[in-house]
Amino acid sequence: MTLVLPEGLPWDKIGQLTTRAEIIDQKLAATSDGEALVKLSKERAELQDVVEAATELKALAAERAALADLEGDPEMAALAEEEKTRLDAAIEASVRSVRLLLLPKDAADEKSAILEIRAGTGGDEAALFAGDLFRMYQRYAALHGWRMQVLSESEGDAGGFKEVVAEVSGRGVFARLKFESGVHRVQRVPDTEASGRIHTSAATVAVLPEAEEVDVDIRPEDIKIDTTRASSAGGQHANTTDTAVRVTHLPTGTVIVAAGRSQHQNRAQAMQILRARLFDLERERLSSERAADRKGQVGSGDRSERIRTYNFPQGRVTDHRINLTLYKLDQVITGEALDEIIEPLITEHQAGLLAALDQ
Repeated sequence: MTLVLPEGLPWDKIGQLTTRAEIIDQKLAATSDGEALVKLSKERAELQDVVEAATELKALAAERAALADLEGDPEMAALAEEEKTRLDAAIEASVRSVRLLLLPKDAADEKSAILEIRAGTGGDEAALFAGDLFRMYQRYAALHGWRMQVLSESEGDAGGFKEVVAEVSGRGVFARLKFESGVHRVQRVPDTEASGRIHTSAATVAVLPEAEEVDVDIRPEDIKIDTTRASSAGGQHANTTDTAVRVTHLPTGTVIVAAGRSQHQNRAQAMQILRARLFDLERERLSSERAADRKGQVGSGDRSERIRTYNFPQGRVTDHRINLTLYKLDQVITGEALDEIIEPLITEHQAGLLAALDQ
């Protein structure tokens, strides 16, 4: 029996990755250094999926090669042909899986994220819709076991939010939420509309990978911090009454305002959001294609620049980037069926990367 490995895969590279995994396993068994263990374990975890998938593919190829011995036996020929069809389909699927695992990884995919939602066109109704989107992501985060914490918020006059910024913490948050960036449009009859006329409003969503201090170097001389605090009686509450911190990053002109009851907490949150913004700017600079894509998606918040429409009268949600329509608006807006939109977006993105790889 001669084992023939499936074509279309860089088997030399796969062999190097497998060998590296074996070397790491040996080092992990021999070291007790805490820092080295963490570093090696992280690298080994990154290799795990592709090594397992390649091993499974080799096993399928070995099964396929073994069928050659059965094809010459008249009694086993029919069974061999049936098994051959099954294995060919399994090998094709496995090859695609390995190819996807070998695609260049977005270094930010495993990070937590900063979620920013702002009311766009539509006045009070846009603010209410921004609130709906915030609750959608809040429930979606809970379903995935992520933690969500509001960093800053500005409520709308009739409810909802003019703007809300939140931290979504968990493994792989950015990978799943990054395609949510853009203008979301809603079509529905507002509660205040006596004639039953459908209104169209919009809100913008921006998802930024959360940056740690090691990811972004912010020099003290590059930032200006202004603090305002309402007058108080002093004492233990002197630093916790209606404070606001405004952080300006002078080289880029980026301004972050955090307003809460604690000046210290506001400063920490403003710096956290600033790091995320600067980290995302750097990612965009390094990838002009991604920068142009994001600019086109987020735009100005005008209702015509949309990536997704939520139509309440018809109970449908349409993602215009992949021409996907679901008549599950209630389940999507509660976060329960949001993965039915996110998964196809991820698949479409991966297909584009594979096509580029084949060119």
